Amino acid sequence: MEDKYQIFGIRAVIEAIQSGKTIDKVFIQKGLQGNLFQQLNSLLKLHEIGSSYVPIEKLNRLTKNNHQGVVANISPIEFYDLDDLVNQTLESDVTPLFLLLDQLSDVRNFGAIIRTAECCGVHGIIIQRKGSASVTADTVKTSAGAVFRVPICKIDHIKDAVFHMQASGIQVVAATEKTDNDIYSVDLTTPTAIVMGSEDVGIAPSVLKAVDQKAKLPLLGEIGSLNVSVACGVFLYETLRQRMS
Repeated sequence: MEDKYQIFGIRAVIEAIQSGKTIDKVFIQKGLQGNLFQQLNSLLKLHEIGSSYVPIEKLNRLTKNNHQGVVANISPIEFYDLDDLVNQTLESDVTPLFLLLDQLSDVRNFGAIIRTAECCGVHGIIIQRKGSASVTADTVKTSAGAVFRVPICKIDHIKDAVFHMQASGIQVVAATEKTDNDIYSVDLTTPTAIVMGSEDVGIAPSVLKAVDQKAKLPLLGEIGSLNVSVACGVFLYETLRQRMS
């Protein structure tokens, strides 16, 4: 990771938060204690900054510097407010297309999805505050800079975004193999938000229950699934195909 996207040391991270820097995620050594840690923990809760408790080996891999048990990712972007983004999109002369990423955790997959989303005219990507991939130097590189061109929102729970889309007249379609419907039978010409799941477990059951439609990709080989960024690309380009017909 590039140093310009990283801060290490408890006091340095505290000062960064207090100065108003956009912190994407904080990694904290398991078992860390003390007054400074309590101050950091309070700031993380106050500013709703995602954090993970990890073994010291993870922190040592993130930086070779004296991290004092804390490493933070500075976001290279400013995150959008979901209400504002949806309202602005609905007020413009476009058919809304959003992506909801349910705890997708690999930064390279995230970057690849952002790149495809930009090429397909996606109006915004919504991720969960906790459990999702950070916007890092790897994300920027893999997205070929598209991360600076596609609005990204952070929310507490993806299910909240599902309900928000539905209340705004936007259908929510889940990409999942747990259905008999294939993507080619779903009407994607109307305002749509597509939900993609995490690499290991897919879309959470509670999210699947809340969506309007489920769709799968036909798979003719013996491997049961596609890489999530590839699957997302197929869904987005099927949406484009329908809308351009």
